[in-house]
Amino acid sequence: MSIQDKIKSSPRLKRLVLRLLSPRNSMRPRLWVRYLMNPFFHKKGKHTRISRKAMMDVMPFNFFEIGAESTIERYAVVNNGMGPVKIGSNTFIGINDVIIGPVTIGDEVILAQNVVASGLNHSYENVKQPIWRQPCSTSEIVLEDECWIGANVVITAGVRVGKHSVVAGGSVVTRDVPPYSIAVGNPARVVKQYNPESAEWEKISQNKALAVSSLQ
Repeated sequence: MSIQDKIKSSPRLKRLVLRLLSPRNSMRPRLWVRYLMNPFFHKKGKHTRISRKAMMDVMPFNFFEIGAESTIERYAVVNNGMGPVKIGSNTFIGINDVIIGPVTIGDEVILAQNVVASGLNHSYENVKQPIWRQPCSTSEIVLEDECWIGANVVITAGVRVGKHSVVAGGSVVTRDVPPYSIAVGNPARVVKQYNPESAEWEKISQNKALAVSSLQ
């Protein structure tokens, strides 16, 4: 059994290690973790810019990578405490965005302001225990290459947004969005898709939209 597996299997040891890595009741890494450990565990591509005002709550025990020529803007939060976070090249993470792993974001992706993509869920079923004390579950979010995610969008755990798709501002994405699609609303539904035969973005009927949603 590896050291990492031993730590995860022992609640007491796990609490001790977490206390060494971050202050109590916080997932923000201590300064010595950020400057002395993370650079050896995490990968950052050339010419990538991470604002000093971004909250990079990334720990060495989970994967974090960001590709070349990417940007993380001011007040964005990136957290890999519950799952890995991978951000591709030439990708833009906007002001106030929140990325909670497990999340994979491809190349050439645009996230506008106030986007929330959280691969984390809290259990709530036990009514005799506060929700925050109950176990968490995770399911990976995937944003494929060339997506555009509009302002104030919420993407829930387990969702995949296909290549070159657009999610309109204010949408709540609870199901997969196929590649080359435009999704709108709460819950988000597909209203347009690119037709390679006509080389046009075509509106789809409500019946077809329902059929697309049922396949997701």
